[in-house]
Amino acid sequence: MLICSDAEWLHDEVRAVLSAVGADSRSVYRGAAVLPAVQKQAPDLVVLDFQVGNMGGMATCLELRLEESAGRLSRLPVLMLLDRRADVFLARRADAQGWVVKPLDPLRMRKAVTELLAGRPFHDAAFKPVPVVVGGEAPPAQSADAR
Repeated sequence: MLICSDAEWLHDEVRAVLSAVGADSRSVYRGAAVLPAVQKQAPDLVVLDFQVGNMGGMATCLELRLEESAGRLSRLPVLMLLDRRADVFLARRADAQGWVVKPLDPLRMRKAVTELLAGRPFHDAAFKPVPVVVGGEAPPAQSADAR
């Protein structure tokens, strides 16, 4: 696995989760360092912090996707670590296969890693889309039993 964040505590938390699933990890601390690290040795999974000071997770993910579309890189699963639910839109736009909204929960992280390594997407259950109101009328509210 390749972890990219400029926050050492985040590397520590992700490494702890990855070691629990028996995965080795490498770390980079700048978004611009991800592509060279991937080209040197392709990881099974890239974990990107959305807020990296010099080249954020979205730009980094888009760079990987551009290299893939040009045929210079094989498709890699990307797990984006988001700061807020509103960032899910950007993670989707960057074509990340999965995301987890911080604060990180080891169980959700482990589930995300397991799903992505199995080739399935993972969308954090903490993200609950807000119904879109069209034409000025809100959709009927669901009872707790219907959920």
